[in-house]
Amino acid sequence: MKKFTQRFLRDSKGVTAIEYGLIAGLVVLVIATAVGNIGTDLSTLLGAVATKITNATPAA
Repeated sequence: MKKFTQRFLRDSKGVTAIEYGLIAGLVVLVIATAVGNIGTDLSTLLGAVATKITNATPAA
């Protein structure tokens, strides 16, 4: 049992997996934030274009 405990305490594979998981989580968070901001900006831009097109069209 002592041998197993010592081997378990020296094993760093779990720590590495947790670090990779945290990095992946941060990357996903950054991507989600960027996509959300781009979506908002794109929506605003397309709304402005639609308004200009509507105002430029002569009423029949």
